[in-house]
Formats: sequence, C-alpha cells, structure tokens
Amino acid sequence: MARLIIVPTPIGNLNDITLRALNVLKEADYILAEDTRKTAFLLKHFEITSKLTPFHKFNEHKSLERTLNNIASSNMVALVSDAGTPGISDPGYLLIKGCIDNDIETECLPGATAIIPAIVNSGFSSEKFIFEGFLPHKKGRQKRIEGIKEEPRTIIYYESPHRLIKTLTQLLDLLEQDRQVCVCREITKIHEEFFRGTISETITHFSKKQVKGEIVLVLEGNNPKKTDSE
Repeated sequence: MARLIIVPTPIGNLNDITLRALNVLKEADYILAEDTRKTAFLLKHFEITSKLTPFHKFNEHKSLERTLNNIASSNMVALVSDAGTPGISDPGYLLIKGCIDNDIETECLPGATAIIPAIVNSGFSSEKFIFEGFLPHKKGRQKRIEGIKEEPRTIIYYESPHRLIKTLTQLLDLLEQDRQVCVCREITKIHEEFFRGTISETITHFSKKQVKGEIVLVLEGNNPKKTDSE
C-alpha cells in the first residue's frame, strides 16, 4: 500500500535525528526534498543512498498531481524539508492534504522542530501558546502584529536575522515597555543563544552586533494582572 511518510530532520545538530527517521530514509523508494543539495549532505553523513527528488514551494503547485501519482505507484515515499518538520513554515501541507484526499496513507514521525525547544527554554508559560510563523514582509505585517496586543498566550514567531530589529521595534511601539521577549538563535548549533529581556533591552543587545542564523522569537503573553499590580 502506498504511503507518504513525513520525516523531521535536524535543525542544526545532526545527532538529533532519530533512529526511526534514519530507517525510513534508508528504506524509502525515494525522498522528496525541499533542497536536494542540503538533504544530500545529510544522507551522505549517514551513508544513505536513497534517490532524491525536488519538492519545494516553487514547484509544489505545478507538480502536485504528478507527485501524487508517483507516490500512489510506489511503496513508501519520504518527505523532508531543509530542517525540522515539513509543513511547519515549510512545503508539505498541499502534498499531505492531496494524499489524504486521494486515500494515500500518510504518517508523520516525531522529531526536530525549533518551536518546542524555543518556548520551553524561554522561561515563559508553555501551557498555552500560539505559533504565528513568519510575519509578512510588507502587506498585512502591521495588522498581524496589532492582532496580538491583547493575546494572553505566549506567542512564537520565526524571524530572519536582517528583520529582527524591525520586528522588535514594531512590537515596542505597540506593547507595554516591560513586555518580556526571548530571542532564540541558532538552536542546537555551535553558536546557540537565548537572550531574554524586555523588548527594549533586546533591541539594544542585538543592535550592537551583526545578527546571523535562524531565529525564533518568543513573546510573553499579555498579563492584565501584572499591569494592574503595578
């Protein structure tokens, strides 16, 4: 029976891949990869020789029907993104939905994602949180930021290093001065950094250096009781 298996891959440290993920990548008829060059590096490291086929945001609409037909005629196909779990701010959603709509079995392995270590190590409440993904570059950006002003749950964003200061400045203009934030940078990598402080303190910290690497921004939720007590 045809199956699509969604396989999380390490977000930095290659040792974070699971044994089950390695077995699937070895046994798959072929692997659908967001960037075949990056995935080839991962496969070479673990001595896996499975065939790679590109599947990314630039071709997923155009190639969806053909890809579904290929999966249907295969035994097991693996889907990976450049890092983390496919479908989380990465290609994958359309293909997974297409498989479900066409009665192709799907399975998602547990594994690496930047969201969970970011919120757990931020020190903010992880009982309830929302994930906002990447903010729009231009249109709708301000509206999206304004929409979280009264949000009581912890808020998580993905952000690029060259837009970090811009995002923090927009948050500072909208929110109370003592709202806490944690910038999680290069999670699991050599230069991993978790900087915690008020938004203004965070702007000062990252304005003094060139910001590099993958970033998860964790924002404390609105706490009316905290404001009232002050």
